[in-house]
Amino acid sequence: MNNITHKVSSLRKAIATATVTVSKQETIDAINNKLVPKGEVFEFSRAAGLLAIKKTSDVIPDCHPLPIEYASIKHTIEGLSIIISAEVHTIYKTGVEVEAMHGASVVALTMYDMLKPIDKSVEISSIKLLNKKGGKSDFRDRPIEAIRCAVVVCSDSISEGSKQDFAGKAIIEKLQQNNLETSFYSIIPDEFEVIQSKAKQLAIDGYRLIFFCGGTGLSPRDVTPEAIAPLFDREIPGIMEAARGYGQERTPYAMLSRGVAGFIGSSLVLTLPGSTRGAEETMDALFPYILHIFRVAEGMGHDG
Repeated sequence: MNNITHKVSSLRKAIATATVTVSKQETIDAINNKLVPKGEVFEFSRAAGLLAIKKTSDVIPDCHPLPIEYASIKHTIEGLSIIISAEVHTIYKTGVEVEAMHGASVVALTMYDMLKPIDKSVEISSIKLLNKKGGKSDFRDRPIEAIRCAVVVCSDSISEGSKQDFAGKAIIEKLQQNNLETSFYSIIPDEFEVIQSKAKQLAIDGYRLIFFCGGTGLSPRDVTPEAIAPLFDREIPGIMEAARGYGQERTPYAMLSRGVAGFIGSSLVLTLPGSTRGAEETMDALFPYILHIFRVAEGMGHDG
């Protein structure tokens, strides 16, 4: 199974369809008049489809078990064809496309089994995904103008040359994965005035997305939040609340991170942990969703 532990839970929806075609009007009449010997076709097949949706991971090896928050089965008669629609919702880390398609196919198979005693020419066709919604692709597919990014590593030991930087480079790599290039990269010591001076200058220079990596913990030299927060024209508490919530699901120490985020002028400034894992997880928690801030700024409006 694919590793989905790095993903963020979100509302996921999928609708799949399948078509059952009978050979004569008498079969349709028997369904509508509830005269099929094996029972009421729509209700039996609907129940089978709902069970199939919930049991998808039991029969499709690479599907993850997930909570089914909503499922619906509908039948629509069009001539001698019956169009089956299976809709599935979840709030989870992966989508429900296969669950919807599995549900639609089992509805069709159940109908076939119930109708074959009265119609030997029933056909199942066109099992397909109609649409899906949710996940990173919903946010990544909408282009925005190029954003100038800067990454600043705050560390006494790295600036002195006694240690190497891995966390800052991990941020740069995550930015690349989201089609963002880092135009500025620097390493500075954990000095209050140096941090403030660098943040001010980067904002003046027009960098729209600025990362300060390191100095968000609880050691005496961890002063990045204290240096950056007073510079904010507008703080955005929810950004780091989301990052800490994401991290807390993976390690209880995430609650100790004191990262802050907000605007200095038109520059969004984020303070990330100095550990490589902490920096990577923060980026996974925030991207590509945080880019919506810049879409709003470009006049593209809010979603939904």
